[in-house]
Amino acid sequence: MWYVVAHVVIGVACLDNIMYVVCAGSSTIQLYNMDTYSPLDIVIKIDGMIHPCDIVVCRHDRQLYVADWCNNCIWRVSVDDKSYVKWLSMAQSRTDILPGFTVISLSLTSRRLIVTSSLLSSSLRQYDTTDTQLLCVVSLPGYVKKLHHGVETTHSTFIVAHKGTVQDKWQDAVSELFRLCCLVKYCVISQ
Repeated sequence: MWYVVAHVVIGVACLDNIMYVVCAGSSTIQLYNMDTYSPLDIVIKIDGMIHPCDIVVCRHDRQLYVADWCNNCIWRVSVDDKSYVKWLSMAQSRTDILPGFTVISLSLTSRRLIVTSSLLSSSLRQYDTTDTQLLCVVSLPGYVKKLHHGVETTHSTFIVAHKGTVQDKWQDAVSELFRLCCLVKYCVISQ
């Protein structure tokens, strides 16, 4: 078994035999060879990134998307030329951003980025990676107290990991939701 020793690893993404790693409180993305798990001589420094909390990679556009909890934004980073831009800011004055929406995790399906928020506004937001257009907002049932993570399925539903069920507000569960917040089914996670 190979392993990478690093600070508190927050997220990992892989593309073309390279592993991209973000650590808590770091403004860099570390690169590792996936065959040897040895660090590469390349480090991507993102000026302005304060506290990354997740990372995903899009194979279509060869871009990394890094959630930055302190800046409440998503950085878009080219894996080819290592250029970056503050791609989507949750604090900008746009009509599609709800007050209290704080990015905590990301997932990616094709060219659709799923952004999970859990603080004041527990919801999923789906964005088009080509133009940052908001495609849909999935609000969760009122009994969901904390949203941990969400992914889109191949049949256009969403799987979410959360705390809070109809039976117990502290119970952890995984639920499947339609775009319009209709609960399809859920599974309680025992501890």
